[in-house]
Amino acid sequence: MAEPSRPAFYAMESGGWRDYWTLLHPPYTGWHLSYVAIGAALAPHLDGVRLAASEVAFFLGVGLTAHALDELSGRPLRTRIPRRVLIGIAAVGLVGAVALGFLGAVKVSWWMVAFIAFGAFMVVAYNVELAGGRFHGDGWFALSWGAFPALTGYFAQTGTLRWPAGLVAAACLLLSAAQRRLSTPVRLLRRRVVTLEGHMVLNDGSEVPVDEALLRAAPEAALRAMAFAMMFLAGGVVAARLV
Repeated sequence: MAEPSRPAFYAMESGGWRDYWTLLHPPYTGWHLSYVAIGAALAPHLDGVRLAASEVAFFLGVGLTAHALDELSGRPLRTRIPRRVLIGIAAVGLVGAVALGFLGAVKVSWWMVAFIAFGAFMVVAYNVELAGGRFHGDGWFALSWGAFPALTGYFAQTGTLRWPAGLVAAACLLLSAAQRRLSTPVRLLRRRVVTLEGHMVLNDGSEVPVDEALLRAAPEAALRAMAFAMMFLAGGVVAARLV
């Protein structure tokens, strides 16, 4: 029997500190943090401290809480992190994100509380599949991990929302929808498929074997490229505003 695939292309061998690296989903966490930076960079005046606080809050909420809660539900990443540690990571991340959000509300606008409430609800509802998974669909993913970070990044700078932020949020929503459509079949192949056999017959009569690795090669390459593209784009637009 073939050796089982890693649960994700960025997953390291299970055990020790490597499990914590895998838990962070580094390419995807960086991708979604990029939306925060891009939203902030639209503001008429970019405040580096507010941007840093926004990034830390989303790292705590998405990078830590969301991923720890997800791993508690069936161990999709096959880590050996103790359950109590995952619960602690999720709790600390959520409390930290909410605390930073309230600090932002004091400094920027009390309307930030609405962003805090939505973000805290979705990070739990999506990852523990509340209401029978009603909030775990593609649309909620695109809204919560795509449009919402961009809008929050902008609002944290300005205390208001204007239509250009809506356009960028729509772009981030669509990019997250594309991410979801690419990653869903990849997760299926890596985490659930035990055997896959077949072949393609080309018009010259030759045959190409079809296996799990072949089917996930293209979407995973696209996901890698998109993740790094977004991180470079975010870094570029922020640098252009700050330099």
